[in-house]
Amino acid sequence: MKYLLFTFLLIPIFVHCQESKPEDFGFRHFQTVYKGDTVDILIKSRKGEELIPKPLFLFMQGSLPIPLIISYDDNEKKGIFNVFVFSTDSLSKFFHVAIIGKPGIPLSVEQKKLNPDLTYGDSIKGFEKKYIERNFLNYYVNRNISVLKYLRKMPFISKERLVVAGHSEGAAIALKIAYKYTSVTDLIYSGGSPLGRVMSVIEREREHEDSTSNNLQSEFSYWEKTVENLNNIISTGDTFKGYYQFSVPPPIDLLLKLKIPILVTYGSKDAGAVSQNDYLRVQTIRNGKTNFTFKSYYGVEHNFFPVNAKGEINYEIFNWNRLVIKDWIEWVRGNEK
Repeated sequence: MKYLLFTFLLIPIFVHCQESKPEDFGFRHFQTVYKGDTVDILIKSRKGEELIPKPLFLFMQGSLPIPLIISYDDNEKKGIFNVFVFSTDSLSKFFHVAIIGKPGIPLSVEQKKLNPDLTYGDSIKGFEKKYIERNFLNYYVNRNISVLKYLRKMPFISKERLVVAGHSEGAAIALKIAYKYTSVTDLIYSGGSPLGRVMSVIEREREHEDSTSNNLQSEFSYWEKTVENLNNIISTGDTFKGYYQFSVPPPIDLLLKLKIPILVTYGSKDAGAVSQNDYLRVQTIRNGKTNFTFKSYYGVEHNFFPVNAKGEINYEIFNWNRLVIKDWIEWVRGNEK
């Protein structure tokens, strides 16, 4: 068993409300079925413009079985954590913004019923079996393409553009969707690992290596075991199948084949991704790829929080809203024809 190292941090931004239904927080809740699985979808639209045709912006969150809606009760003040780690207010001026739930995970769960890291599952027995058995790249890609086809039949979804974006694990999912589904017009690849998950794990271990450490050898041994069991889904966390599919083929192979506009964003202190994204940039130049735009953020880690000289993370400065989303919108608007 191997747990993921690259989670998508859920920031405790609260919305106060009396109930915990999606509609009470300004979301529309849709459901469809993929291979017998019920799939939950939330769409955030600008108030009063829910039925106005706009393009779809689909965001793929990072790893771990975290419900989309996490409600809390703080001294009888009820509300939810932010569904998107960033504010959708600016995006919803131009798009209907969608997000898809994790397989086997309820749409809405009370915080007190979750693990301390907000994951859904038993702290002793591990994550839900249904989630574990589906937690691999190809399932997410094929399921999400099915969802896109379902949503694009809605009269309020404009067909001329389709933007897919993903952060961390979600970047790999967004990329492969863009590669397989030709209706995608723009791709945002954020905090991704262009050389694959295994290289990000090794890179992080290498950063903390010392003369007495044997973690690197254990990572290479684990990779050997993964290759030997690449279709194995027996685990309480990340399966061999999931680890393998998020590593092979390396995402850079698909990225360099795409011709649509691609925005790559990452932090300069993201130990598991910065050198890989820098390498991707070198290769796009070498291959004469002009459809890429790169935006690296100086001095910030995987989730764009500042890191000081001592390696301490400052969670008070929320760069997702302050910088990243502004750059995403500017780039997407700049691609309009």
